[in-house]
Amino acid sequence: MPLFPTAPFSRAATLFAVLVAGTSLGGAPATAQPAPPPGNALTKVASFEHQVTGVTVSRDGRIFVNFPRWTEDTAVSVAEVKDGKVVPFPDAAWNSWRNAKKDEVSPGDHWICVQSVVASPDGNVWVLDPAAPAMGALVPGGPKLVEIDLKTNRPARTIAFDETVAPQGSYLNDVRFAPDGKTAYLTDSGAKGALVVVDLDSGKARRVLDGDPSTQPDKGVTVTYDGKPLRRPDGRGVEFAADGIALSPDGKTLYWQAIKGKTLYSLPTEALAGGVTQALMPTALADKSLAGRIETVGENGPADGLIISRHDGRMYITSPQDDSIKVRDLSAKGAATATVIKDARLRWPDTFGEGPDGTLYVTTSRIQDSAFYKPDAPAALPTDLWSFKPVAAPAR
Repeated sequence: MPLFPTAPFSRAATLFAVLVAGTSLGGAPATAQPAPPPGNALTKVASFEHQVTGVTVSRDGRIFVNFPRWTEDTAVSVAEVKDGKVVPFPDAAWNSWRNAKKDEVSPGDHWICVQSVVASPDGNVWVLDPAAPAMGALVPGGPKLVEIDLKTNRPARTIAFDETVAPQGSYLNDVRFAPDGKTAYLTDSGAKGALVVVDLDSGKARRVLDGDPSTQPDKGVTVTYDGKPLRRPDGRGVEFAADGIALSPDGKTLYWQAIKGKTLYSLPTEALAGGVTQALMPTALADKSLAGRIETVGENGPADGLIISRHDGRMYITSPQDDSIKVRDLSAKGAATATVIKDARLRWPDTFGEGPDGTLYVTTSRIQDSAFYKPDAPAALPTDLWSFKPVAAPAR
């Protein structure tokens, strides 16, 4: 949710946008086009009849997306985009939860309100389920992180989060995985922002920087759209806390920021290692120790998704406030962001995924058009998945 003024519409992005493959749930695939677009031009990959947030791409090029249960009780929560169609993933049974059947369906082995799908370095896909339909009350026993083995397309591990990690009011948002596959780092964008560190071998998780200013909404920032504050009918604005998260390719630096914020923060991951000293230390003291090691990287403006490209090492940032994608050179301390694409079709660019060849995929979740902010909006909000191939960074 960027804090930047509206810039002129990108004529180049409009001219070169090419529809290569699209579908709505239950719809027919779009026609592929023979010529790939030039660098940084948008290509529509798929269209959906429902509100999408997360996207990820596996090492072998499989594309996965998710549809959170925010303003509708969508029939498909996690899906693979396959041959231009949306296929429930890993199967229909995991997607069979319905809000109306809350008391009849077990929460630990069904998708309740999935926010994020992320491919891990070992080639599998993990699904993060905050289990808070409509971003409201958590379904007890529902918050979880589930690993899907892509060789079998079956769940391999489920890490359930209790109330010490996912208390009522929390909304686990996004996740990144250490290169060695031992640790996961999550953001909580709910009522009280925080980070969560998960030891994947043991399944143990701990909540850190709970309530720290770096994980909270910035009171000095108002998320706007079309030059006006974005507010619900009752006057509430955008209040999402720690949301976007990224991890350096070497796994040594973690980055995050709030949507209702402008500042990008970082922390060395060795400071988050779950040693005996930290385990024995009271939470308040442990967080105070961590807070002393937080660095301010720079200002992104309100932003949603973050990703550090494996191919060029730069950080890409979704900027919903001005329909754009920005880039930050992390090798140049204090460097300003630059706009990569500005296009009105990027209506609330949300989450990134990166393909094996360096192509970046981005969802447009159209949050500002949802029933949260527009009471006359349809419950089922049509959304899109886009891709672009970043132009190589100039030699330094």
